[in-house]
Amino acid sequence: MENDANDTRGSLLDYPRPSVAVDTAVMTVRDDILSVLLVRRREGHQAGQWALPGTFLRERETLERAVLRSLREKAGITGRLPQQLHVFDDPRRDDRGWVLSVAHVDLVPLRQLTSTLGSEDVELVSATDERRISALPYGHAAIVEKAVRWVQAAYDGQPDPGGLLEEPFTLRDLLLLHNAIAESPHQRDTFRRRMEPQLKATGQMSDGTRGRPSRLWTRHGTADLRVLNGKPGQSAGPARRE
Repeated sequence: MENDANDTRGSLLDYPRPSVAVDTAVMTVRDDILSVLLVRRREGHQAGQWALPGTFLRERETLERAVLRSLREKAGITGRLPQQLHVFDDPRRDDRGWVLSVAHVDLVPLRQLTSTLGSEDVELVSATDERRISALPYGHAAIVEKAVRWVQAAYDGQPDPGGLLEEPFTLRDLLLLHNAIAESPHQRDTFRRRMEPQLKATGQMSDGTRGRPSRLWTRHGTADLRVLNGKPGQSAGPARRE
């Protein structure tokens, strides 16, 4: 009979042990397109190929620290709180061997990625660009697909929970953002009725440089994807700040 977790006769060395990786889908919206950040692999396996920022878990290292380390070293991103997205365990996902990926996701305002995108080894691509995404190694296309669904669920009915827009903003700005993320465009009047009760009017108007002057709004409270009711982030804790 095979040993199981409660069988004290064997040791952990009697069980097969996969390698464990962490991969992060850093998502943002640029030019009204939901985008994902890719990094060029500098050396080793698949050198020169584009992929999600990731790394292998080191001995005695927590998942949280591995995620933060990979973002810092591979993409120059610091000070974030990525959340666990899903464990991808297809034994065929990595041609180097048996590798589990504990995938993470983070939704980052574009303005916070300006310095990062100055590197020739970092780029943003449309998260639904089938040609680019399907070419990613290590099963990263499946991670991006799940991350897209995560973001869409997060933005279903809540005004910009990821804080991608700078405050204050107009309802048109908010609609354009949500349409960039949604699977299908929102109807303007229906969207306004759903969002206005969740926003706080500033009593000011936009300057009219982008269309006619419009009322300006802010969110109620601070944008935080971790406090969604029954939405992504409920069951998986965020990585800690370094």
